Amino acid sequence: QVQLVESGGGLVQSGGSLRLSCAASGSIDSMSAVGWDRQAPGKQRELVARISGGAITNYADSVKGRFSISIDNAKNTVYLQLNSLKLEDTAVYYCNCLDNRGRRYWGQGTQVTVSS
Repeated sequence: QVQLVESGGGLVQSGGSLRLSCAASGSIDSMSAVGWDRQAPGKQRELVARISGGAITNYADSVKGRFSISIDNAKNTVYLQLNSLKLEDTAVYYCNCLDNRGRRYWGQGTQVTVSS
């Protein structure tokens, strides 16, 4: 069982930046994939960014060039840097990881609100 705790969300003006952190209770580098999804009000949860196999990164088209995912294995922490934020980035952001048995774990989520 892996527990994930996100932090770093908040209220930011359009064009601003935030860095989200996700601290894991277990070893991140043993996971098949780690990433961030988000869910806006009235919408389905969607992939934002993911690292698979320790090195392969995938981003949603809507965030490419603005968001960046990274891992600090020594701290068992996953980060999501959010730059050039837009109103449509407002959502609850969820950290998640997939172990080598296909089990996915989720954090409790952190709210990101972008204002004009």
